[in-house]
Amino acid sequence: MQSAPYSTESNLVLRVKDLKKSVVLKTGSSVSAKKEIDLVSGVSFELGQRETLGVVGESGSGKTTLLRALAMIAPPSSGRVELNGNVIFDNGKVQKFRRGQVQMIFQDPDSSLNPTMKVKSIVAEPLVPMKLGKEEVRDRVDHALENVGIGEGLVEKYPTQLSGGQKQRVSIARALAPSPSLLLLDEPTSALDAAVQSQVLNLLRDLQSKLNLAFIFVTHNIFVARYMSNRIAVFYSGQIKELGPAEKVLIEPLHPYTSTLMAAFPIPDPNARNILKSEIIGEAPSIINPPTGCTFHPRCLYVENKCLTEVPELRNIGGDRYTACHFAEEIASGNKSVTRAGPTVEISPTQSKDQISGLP
Repeated sequence: MQSAPYSTESNLVLRVKDLKKSVVLKTGSSVSAKKEIDLVSGVSFELGQRETLGVVGESGSGKTTLLRALAMIAPPSSGRVELNGNVIFDNGKVQKFRRGQVQMIFQDPDSSLNPTMKVKSIVAEPLVPMKLGKEEVRDRVDHALENVGIGEGLVEKYPTQLSGGQKQRVSIARALAPSPSLLLLDEPTSALDAAVQSQVLNLLRDLQSKLNLAFIFVTHNIFVARYMSNRIAVFYSGQIKELGPAEKVLIEPLHPYTSTLMAAFPIPDPNARNILKSEIIGEAPSIINPPTGCTFHPRCLYVENKCLTEVPELRNIGGDRYTACHFAEEIASGNKSVTRAGPTVEISPTQSKDQISGLP
């Protein structure tokens, strides 16, 4: 893959090259009856300070697997990952690095916070491997809680005594305590009500600016992706199908999958909705037996014989736009004819603008 854009070399936080995460599946009774399954493959991108990469796509597309691999919770199988100029994964091996530099915030605080620990102990937990003095641990915990708006009255409470929004703020404080440079956010607001979602999103944006943080933000919500992201990566079947500036990707999508994903997302005006015509045809591909060539070809309206046999490279097609489609330029210019009937409709720039006009 050609190198993806970032701000400047001086403020580069993360560089990922050809990252792959696979698992071995037993396919029979014999010892040798095994098959390697790719959950994420060929992922490459770069991320700078104060930059947010939004990751969108259907459930099961590999978004959370990507975050877990970058956090080295479930390390990659191959590829190369550099953090702040230092290699932390290469040649199939995790290199020594300070784990606190990368922190992950999970979707459900109820399952990610230990119900038997008080707030102050939860926030202090990631500081244990750093072997800091008691005074510094106390200062870091107090500072992290102050940054997320958790007052002194809550530090002695247990997670079960907190509201959903307070729990997620504690999760954010725990992630901030080791002074990370990269936060991996796995749908951090999906379990919250709308009013609290907006508060947490604004808090994250303020913290990013204040602490010079880089974010990778996984979400199913296109509005949230647009509001939070500088760039968006569209995931499908464990691969990036499109990558570029958030507004351009959402308003002028280049990959057929991005177009259908946007068209299927509901818009604020009920009179303009056309759900039945916006359905993405077919089913998501099997990770055990993925399609040959382009993994989206069984569902694509523009499929040609080339798509069945040749894997499209994520390539730069001008400026800061990247897409993995053999016919992206022809589709964008309107010179590519539909080759398969189906209920999917193309998205227009007007419809896209209507869709993202309801941002929080």
